[in-house]
Amino acid sequence: MIDIYETEFRRVDLNLLVVFAALMRERSVTRAAAALHLSQGATSAALGRLRGLFDDELFTRTRTGVEPTPRAVELARCIEPALGLIHGAVTDRDRFDPATARRTFTLGMSDDLEAMLLPRLLDATAGLPGIRLAVRQASRGTVADMLDRGEIDLGVAAAPAHGPDHRSQDLFPSGYTCLFNPRLLPLRTPLTLDDYLAHPHLLISYDGRRGIVDDILEARGLTRRVVASTTHFAGAALQVATLPVLATVPAHAATVYADLLDLTETPPPVPMPAYTVSATWHGSVSDDPAHAWLRGLVGALARGDAPDDRSGEPI
Repeated sequence: MIDIYETEFRRVDLNLLVVFAALMRERSVTRAAAALHLSQGATSAALGRLRGLFDDELFTRTRTGVEPTPRAVELARCIEPALGLIHGAVTDRDRFDPATARRTFTLGMSDDLEAMLLPRLLDATAGLPGIRLAVRQASRGTVADMLDRGEIDLGVAAAPAHGPDHRSQDLFPSGYTCLFNPRLLPLRTPLTLDDYLAHPHLLISYDGRRGIVDDILEARGLTRRVVASTTHFAGAALQVATLPVLATVPAHAATVYADLLDLTETPPPVPMPAYTVSATWHGSVSDDPAHAWLRGLVGALARGDAPDDRSGEPI
C-alpha cells in the first residue's frame, strides 16, 4: 500500500520550492527570475501555484518588490535547510561548497560593526563569484525579531537580546575609544579629563539627547559640551575629520576610522564599560551547511583569523 505521505508528496513540484527560496532571498519577482534564469512571467506563475499549494498569499507587493507573510517566514525555516539537504544528496555532497554555490547571505548589524567586518568579509569572498553579501541595519534590540521574520540570516551585535528559538556565539570583546583630528584639535595623549571636558563633543545616539558617556559623567557630577548629534558612528567619524571635536565610539570601529581618516584614537579619561559582540541566528538553520559556513567565516574574521581555504569552520 502506498504511504499517504508519498501520495501527497508526489503532487508537489519541487521546482516551486526553489522559486520560493529565491523569492525569500531576493524579495523581488524580477530579481528572483533573473537569479533562476527564468522569465518574469514564469516566476509569477510559479508564485501563483505556490499560493495555491500553501493556501496563503506568501508574498505581498511593496514599492520595492515583495515582502513575505508570516506563513512564508515560517515555511522558509523548513524549506531552506531542506533544499540544502536535497542538493547535498543529489550532488553527493554533505557540505556547502562556497566556490560553486550561488547564495545571498544577509547580515544584520550596526554601522560600527559593519565598518569592521564587511571589508574583511568582502576580501574573504572576493574569489567566490556566487556568494553575495547584504547588510541590514540592526541593533541588539532588533536582531531577534529580524531573525524571526526572516529578514536576516545572521545578527551581529553587542549582547543581543534573544529567545529560546535562537542560538548565539561570542565573537570578540570590545569597549570604547576617543577619536579626534590632531590637525584641528592638537591634544596630548592619553587624553586628560580636563581636555575631555573642555572641548566640544559629537554625540552618537538614537534619540539625539544623551548617550552612555553622559550617564557615566553624570554619576561623577560632570557634564560635557555636546555641539551636535548623529545616529551613526560612521557619520560621526566623518565629522570628526573636518571639525575640532571629540567623539567616543566603539573601539573595534575606532581603529578603522582612524586609519581611513588619519585620526588619533586614545582611551577615554573615565572608565567605560567593556562588552562582548556576539553572533545570533535562528535555531532552525543550525544544521544548514551553508549557514554553518557563514557562521564559521564571520567567527574567524571577527577574531582576525581568516581561514586560508575560505571554507570557514562551524561555530
